[in-house]
Amino acid sequence: MNMDLRYMAHIESIDKLDLGRLMDEYGDEVWRYAYAMTRNRELACDISQEVFIRAYQKFHSFRGQSSIKTWLLSITRNLAINERKSAYLRRILLFERVHPGGEGASAESAYLDKQGERDLWTIIMGLSVKLREALVLDLEHGLPMAEMAKLLDVSEGTVKSRLSRARKAVEKALKEGTA
Repeated sequence: MNMDLRYMAHIESIDKLDLGRLMDEYGDEVWRYAYAMTRNRELACDISQEVFIRAYQKFHSFRGQSSIKTWLLSITRNLAINERKSAYLRRILLFERVHPGGEGASAESAYLDKQGERDLWTIIMGLSVKLREALVLDLEHGLPMAEMAKLLDVSEGTVKSRLSRARKAVEKALKEGTA
């Protein structure tokens, strides 16, 4: 009987999770964060799928100490770090070339805007992992400082420092690129 009650509680937890809604609401953000961490589109897709599988399987362990978004990004981060540690993956990434995706718009101003955005993301993706991660969490995901600190397992001061250094590095690269 005790086993049945635990099973029912587990099922009720899963029933509260609307996986489709979560994927619709957070799927793009999870993918962008995975891509920022790995610099690999296919791997970002794989990680994104795995994030939602794990969220579905582990929803009962979500304690509500952070937002669901932060929880999903934490799962994303852990999976990306695990993938980066893989020796096989490191060998592949040494030879991989990053190809910017997307098509330019036909209007000149739209093209220039898109090119500026690509240039900016090329600079951001060239930052060290720690700086890039902080900047992406801020710019792309809009996480509050406290949630970034919790997600990265560092102090808020460290997050502020990383953001400051990342912004300065991007600003310097932009100035050098336009000079």
